[in-house]
Amino acid sequence: MTRTTPRATTRLVALDIDGTLLDPYGKLHDPVVEAVGALQRAGLQVVLCTGRRFRTALPVAQRLGLSGPIVCNNGVLVKDLESGKTLHHAFLPAELYGEVLALMRQVAPPLVYVDAYHEGIDMLSERIEDAHAFQQEYLADNTEWSRLVEDLAVARPDEVIMMSAMADGETLDALQARARDAFGARVHTHRLMNKAYQGYILEFLSPASGKWKALSTLARSRGISPQEIAAVGDDHNDAELLRNVGLGLAMGNAVEAA
Repeated sequence: MTRTTPRATTRLVALDIDGTLLDPYGKLHDPVVEAVGALQRAGLQVVLCTGRRFRTALPVAQRLGLSGPIVCNNGVLVKDLESGKTLHHAFLPAELYGEVLALMRQVAPPLVYVDAYHEGIDMLSERIEDAHAFQQEYLADNTEWSRLVEDLAVARPDEVIMMSAMADGETLDALQARARDAFGARVHTHRLMNKAYQGYILEFLSPASGKWKALSTLARSRGISPQEIAAVGDDHNDAELLRNVGLGLAMGNAVEAA
């Protein structure tokens, strides 16, 4: 007779947003809302784990009726949904800001994301006209939450969530290769498909960031073990999360890594 070890009871469910909760057109359908509500009524904690910034993830969380913490910006921040207060962070090391900026400028001025939700600022950028066409489109739609500065080197913030570039895949693949040569393990980079706009996104983050690192810290503070977590995702930034939880589920549209 084969002896099996029972899987731990799930207490927390971590859900990605884009490509998981939302359809390819960015819509959240009623059956998904109802399913998430059923999880909560069953007594499970539901935590969104997203690459989105807090401001754009908040309406999804509110539609789902969630409260408590949310993991956003690919695990750089854990915020409280009701107050917007930052509960945990893994900012880009300040001493690397200048080096990362210089490297990214080889392609175009990057977007510099900052933790200033209550001040109405999510990102800093230089002249829109100097950015890649894909990034120009994104900035044109987000002028309300971005601040244009003359020089990102001079305007460097103390707390940088991440620096990112939007462009075609070939351009960003080459930039990522140069980044790995220049920084090694000092900076974490990952490229993901830009689901709402054209092309791809290449993000430069602290090596201490990541959806799984943030969620595991949160779960540990609540006495929840990895085996008591279920997670659903679809992209490269979900792979580590899916691999480490008790029950990892990849969407049918998931990339191979997930």
